Amino acid sequence: MTTTTLAVLVPLLPFLGAAAGLLLGRTAPGFVRPLAVLPTLAALVLAVLVASRQGGDRAVDAVTELTPTGSVPIELALHIDGFAALVAVLVGSVATCVQIYSTGYLRDDPRYPSYAALVSLFTSAMLLVVYSGDLMVLLVGWEIMGICSYFLVGHYWETPEARAASLKAFLVTKLGDVPFLIGLLALATDVGSFRITKVLGAVASGSLDHPTLIALLLLAGVAGKSAQFPLHTWLPDAMAGPTPVSALIHAATMVTAGVYFVARLLPLFEASRAAMVVLAVMAAVTMVGSALAALAQDDIKRVLAYSTIGQLGYMTGALAAGDRGAAVFHLLTHGAFKALLFLAAGVIIHAAGTNSLAAMSRMRNQRDRVPDAYWTMTVALLALAAIPPFSGFFSKESVLGAAEHVVTGHTEHAPGAAGWTVLVAGLVTALLTAAYAMRLWLLTFRGRGTEAPDHGRQPVVMNAVLWALAIPSLALGGLAFRLLPDWFDGHDLTPTLTTSVLGTGVALVGGIVTYAAWRHTTALADGTPLGAVAAHPEGDAALVEAEAIASHTPAYGDVAQAPDPSDPGRLLLGPLHRHAAVGFHLDTVYTTLFVRPVQAGASLVRFLDREVVDTYVRGAGTLPRWLGTAVRRAQTGNVQTYVSALLAGTVVLAVAAVLVASGA
Repeated sequence: MTTTTLAVLVPLLPFLGAAAGLLLGRTAPGFVRPLAVLPTLAALVLAVLVASRQGGDRAVDAVTELTPTGSVPIELALHIDGFAALVAVLVGSVATCVQIYSTGYLRDDPRYPSYAALVSLFTSAMLLVVYSGDLMVLLVGWEIMGICSYFLVGHYWETPEARAASLKAFLVTKLGDVPFLIGLLALATDVGSFRITKVLGAVASGSLDHPTLIALLLLAGVAGKSAQFPLHTWLPDAMAGPTPVSALIHAATMVTAGVYFVARLLPLFEASRAAMVVLAVMAAVTMVGSALAALAQDDIKRVLAYSTIGQLGYMTGALAAGDRGAAVFHLLTHGAFKALLFLAAGVIIHAAGTNSLAAMSRMRNQRDRVPDAYWTMTVALLALAAIPPFSGFFSKESVLGAAEHVVTGHTEHAPGAAGWTVLVAGLVTALLTAAYAMRLWLLTFRGRGTEAPDHGRQPVVMNAVLWALAIPSLALGGLAFRLLPDWFDGHDLTPTLTTSVLGTGVALVGGIVTYAAWRHTTALADGTPLGAVAAHPEGDAALVEAEAIASHTPAYGDVAQAPDPSDPGRLLLGPLHRHAAVGFHLDTVYTTLFVRPVQAGASLVRFLDREVVDTYVRGAGTLPRWLGTAVRRAQTGNVQTYVSALLAGTVVLAVAAVLVASGA
């Protein structure tokens, strides 16, 4: 087979698996699991073959006109460079792991057939985005992922949290997709084509008329899809879905699509210095804000969700520094260790027997109960904290190194302000990342909460997937920067001394300070009843309940639901904790600025419709109704009445005639 044929089959096989799964899910349930795993696994094998044939050399391009449009053509095009080849392998790997893991995690779920089919469709859509060489075809995959996320996040639709989260995810991402679509149409109007190669050619020749406007419109869609400030609020709430879905969304699909899109069209954004500065500021605010929020969360999945937002901020920061190699490098390593983190969290939740026991403050003795999750999650957290020699160290240092090159003037692809913004925010975030990673590890595996019922050892496939993902989480970074520079535009991925020392130093400081704070709070908490509200530093029962609601954890009403008083996050954040726990009230701001005005407008329209429009409509019908009533009453059916009326009318006419004649 040719490389083009193999590449076409990569997104096609999961799509066919999804269609077959939906058709046979009820009639032939025995085929559901093979149809979920085998097409995705086959797509992974083909993606590896495509990558090996592409080899980091010249991009593979193929095109055929999809449909005649009469103006800007829409073409079914492939554009597979080194970045696309590697990202496709990542998507296939994570999706295969998720499908295998889900056979154990959701083995008793009655809606597993539809779930597995949607995961396959989700995977197919992301692979279409990765390989597509036409922006309009890319948009198709972009939007299919949006609707798949709506259904998968709302998988447990019986719960109000899942229904609200799925709707929120759909609406917030659509809020960014509207300007994104406008930007694509404006770009095609300027270039005369949706083809990526022609767009990049137009940018290189300087024939693009409105680069800043187009870039800013596209960034709105990127912010929504990749959960960047200010459109990131949907991602933490999306944790209401099944944990394997979270792993898929956070590690290899959906949120990575926006970063990949900017990397694909980075020269377009570099054509506007204003857009690069906006991208840098967006990345900086996202990194620092999400890291602070993660340090205050109690639900383990919400900590990981805010962690994803921050790590995506690193990727957009690398793009703001003009280095797409560093961005995609971090995308690859992050995909491995973030998938591992979520799936390990799923093992912990599964061991508790319920999805509601994800609060770290309620965990106890998890190290002995889930040893596989303990060891593999430790590896993933070290990679997340960028501790050498784990994979996250190499990719995160490549991001900081890219920012340093901008600051020192070694590259002119980005303004100096963007470099300084990304570098400073990246170092602060490295400190905070190590802090919340250490906090998560301490509260989860050495916590003092209430021990949950023991539901026995987890399915073998779940633990096997954890160990499979632990290998790239440990070794991918060290291998990639040595073996794959040709796949990243020939860019040297070797960590620089300055950023390596600074990044590792602040990470170690963050971890050590958090451990010291935990030891201090543990010593203070010894002998304190866990059910006492007085254990809360603020001592305000209303605040306790508000924070519990905001973090989706039970309030401290009894010992079984009590928080761990040894939580170091409260000590480290101090007064900032209660604001960080609710995402710095951004949802409240949106409710005030957008939701309430829209609701007020809807109420006004309803009032006008009912009390004004309907009044005129009812009034227009009143007069005919009265006339009809009068006529109906005249029709009595009594002949004598009719004769009397006829005689009376005759008399009236005679009198009128006499009066007219006398007047004349």
